[in-house]
Amino acid sequence: MNKKINLTLKVWRQRNAEDTGRFEIYEAHDIDTAMSFLEMLDVVNEGLIQKKQDPIAFDHDCREGICGMCGAVVNGRPHGPIPATTLCQLHMRHFENNATITIEPWRANAFPVVKDLVVDRSAFDRIITAGGYISVKTGSAAEANGIPVTKHDADRAMDAAACIGCGACVAACPNASAMLFTAAKISHLNLLPQGKIEKDDRVIAMVEAMDYEGFGNCSNEYECEVACPKEISVQNIARMNRQYLRAKFAKE
Repeated sequence: MNKKINLTLKVWRQRNAEDTGRFEIYEAHDIDTAMSFLEMLDVVNEGLIQKKQDPIAFDHDCREGICGMCGAVVNGRPHGPIPATTLCQLHMRHFENNATITIEPWRANAFPVVKDLVVDRSAFDRIITAGGYISVKTGSAAEANGIPVTKHDADRAMDAAACIGCGACVAACPNASAMLFTAAKISHLNLLPQGKIEKDDRVIAMVEAMDYEGFGNCSNEYECEVACPKEISVQNIARMNRQYLRAKFAKE
């Protein structure tokens, strides 16, 4: 039998990027513990709409932990207190009755607030555009065994490709670094034969695009790995740094 809990929500409200923003307090009563965190926000918003108040804006799409759209800092932790979990997969059974929950957006200069908990993550798209593709002509679907790939490289590439681009790594990093995201996108292409043709140009272009967007640098805090809902390893950052240095020296 599902339990019902009462909550006090301390939610960041901000009309737009120019607004200074502030926390507002809302009471959420009779919340079913089987609900996801986003479903709980839906219930709160229904109550606000009934009162003719502005609902809380938040990002969401698939609500299955795949798209990377959802994201907020819950009690100081990106995506909330449960490891390897997106905000849409976080359930209310993980919160105590009468708890106070603080909810705020990702905090980074490169992620300007659009409204409330919604941030503009198009900087990630521009990093991908800089080099997150391969230019070879693939034609029709290739025979699966046509291009030999070692299991070690295949596993590392697939682990990196699990990144959903949610931005939790940026929100968790004290420097608002996007190096885990960028390294994952570089690794999942550069480790495979199809991506090796332009691997040097790719790593230079994507790292420089990341720096241009205003993200901070990595200082080996490893908060990004802890916050990542897909558990992307910081080993990808070390690999990216090595590849970047080799590529820059080769260009000189």
